[in-house]
Amino acid sequence: MSLASYIALALAVFLLALTPGPVVVATVARSLVSGLAPALAFILGVAAVDLGYLLLAVFGLSAIAGVMGELFIVIKIVGAAYLVYFGVRLWMARAEPLPEGGAAPAGRRFWKCFAEGALVDLANPKIILFYAAFLPTFADLDKLGTSDVTLMAAIVVGILLATNIGFAWLASRARGLLRSRRAVTALNRTSGTLMIGAGAWVATR
Repeated sequence: MSLASYIALALAVFLLALTPGPVVVATVARSLVSGLAPALAFILGVAAVDLGYLLLAVFGLSAIAGVMGELFIVIKIVGAAYLVYFGVRLWMARAEPLPEGGAAPAGRRFWKCFAEGALVDLANPKIILFYAAFLPTFADLDKLGTSDVTLMAAIVVGILLATNIGFAWLASRARGLLRSRRAVTALNRTSGTLMIGAGAWVATR
């Protein structure tokens, strides 16, 4: 790949990461509700799936998608259902004052947040479309060497991590201002509405 191709890829991934979608909404909601540290575990799950899609694209994502089309549909439905379920839970949550910050999730809770991020990203049709249709426009995937794939992975995962962490950090800062029960209720219901909307968006795409 040429330098121009790498720059174009980086710009495309950055714009993709900034575009509002289920991953951005879920990241912000997780940070608002639970704090920055659990959101970071969520983002790592997202990054792992993106890395997997990138590698699949290099080794033939289109062919795999054709063979496993029904499985992708099931994943999309499960992901959409999770987003709606999480949104409903937030709507029904008790309005307890939020603690300061967000403790680093340990053990089972870390992997729960990680799995949530992976599931949401797996169900995101925007991501599947990008890797299956748009990524091949930046390079001839059949001719990429190990160094090309490594650099592409570093660009894609690095930009997505940095962008989503930025969203999560901003949300966690806003979370720190909410201390009254009324504010927490408004936060829960706003986040819940966003999650339900993201679930409906995924289900209808």
